[in-house]
Amino acid sequence: MPSASNMLCGWHQIATLPANCRQSPLPRGGRVQGDARGCELAYKMIAERDNEKYSFARESRLLIVAKAKVWASEGWRVVITDQEGKAYAPPEFDQLSAA
Repeated sequence: MPSASNMLCGWHQIATLPANCRQSPLPRGGRVQGDARGCELAYKMIAERDNEKYSFARESRLLIVAKAKVWASEGWRVVITDQEGKAYAPPEFDQLSAA
């Protein structure tokens, strides 16, 4: 039977090795446009209420529509813009998600 001090310290040692994912850090000088891979995100959502304004960008139209519907249901004025610059108001969100 192991002693109480051995039980607290554990019986096994875990070997850890440094990870080398060959990732380079993001550039420090400027802001990153789009996602981490540097490509422009397809859909943008802007939500406004009183003197607050929030914006989100996503590649998936389904995710941006779902987020926009939730914010609109909570009383925010929401607009989604696609990659061509066309704006969609809440009555058109279903049309955007079906595309």
